[in-house]
Amino acid sequence: MVKENKELAKDKSKEIRKIQSQIHAQKDQKSLMDVPYRRMISTSMTKSLSQEILQMLEVKKIYRNANYTAKDMANDLQTNTRYLSAVVNSHFKKSYSSLINEYRIKEAVKLLTDKRHREKTIEEIALLVGFSNRQSFYAAFEKYVGLPPRAFRKKFFNT
Repeated sequence: MVKENKELAKDKSKEIRKIQSQIHAQKDQKSLMDVPYRRMISTSMTKSLSQEILQMLEVKKIYRNANYTAKDMANDLQTNTRYLSAVVNSHFKKSYSSLINEYRIKEAVKLLTDKRHREKTIEEIALLVGFSNRQSFYAAFEKYVGLPPRAFRKKFFNT
């Protein structure tokens, strides 16, 4: 019985990592070749700014704040929104909002599969990860994961 539970937990952990990998691999639909200011940013500036962006996302978790804009991030990083946008587009291969939503959905997947958060509603989790409304959360979740959040949670806990 214990061995079966360990195997089930291992399988679920693999599934979460697979989903998070798929989320990370998604690219925006629009062409990134026509990004204004892209050619004006040096490689060293791109590298430096992209590391600072990752710091803001992974350590400070700024994506949890539904009101945090690209302008806010640009101000915090002491740059302007055009450079910020160009770096996000060229380095991360997606738009600012897609990058933010990617981090929000990755965290939502963790929360939805964590037994400690099982009593929380889908809407509570959406707010915790930075979405300001239910509709945008559901749309982003389904875009990145391929299932609506309720179906994902049900599938995860019933397998």
